[in-house]
Amino acid sequence: MSANGGHNQYPFMEPDQAFLEYAVKALADHPEAVETTRTIDQMGVLLTLSVHPEDMGKIIGKSGKTAEALRILLRVVGMKGNARVNLKINEPLGGKRLPIQEHGPEIKIVDQVVEEL
Repeated sequence: MSANGGHNQYPFMEPDQAFLEYAVKALADHPEAVETTRTIDQMGVLLTLSVHPEDMGKIIGKSGKTAEALRILLRVVGMKGNARVNLKINEPLGGKRLPIQEHGPEIKIVDQVVEEL
């Protein structure tokens, strides 16, 4: 029986996706805008996360620490089910990503590097 009286709040989700939604909604100021999708490909399970633009900073965290922690925990949840779980965080429209400098070193986020592999 679960802590909420036996009713699973995420009855049709796999445990990894349910964990991600639960954790992100707890962090977000706009939990109603949290959306996840789950796909399976040759690399394993891919969870894609979309959040309200105002919540991006909280989900990414300083220096990406919160996103990194979510990815680590998702890997642990995935290991329980013998699955490799990856997380992609969609940048919302009107995102505040820093522009890449023309004459300096190119800055890439983890998702960009993984996509190039």
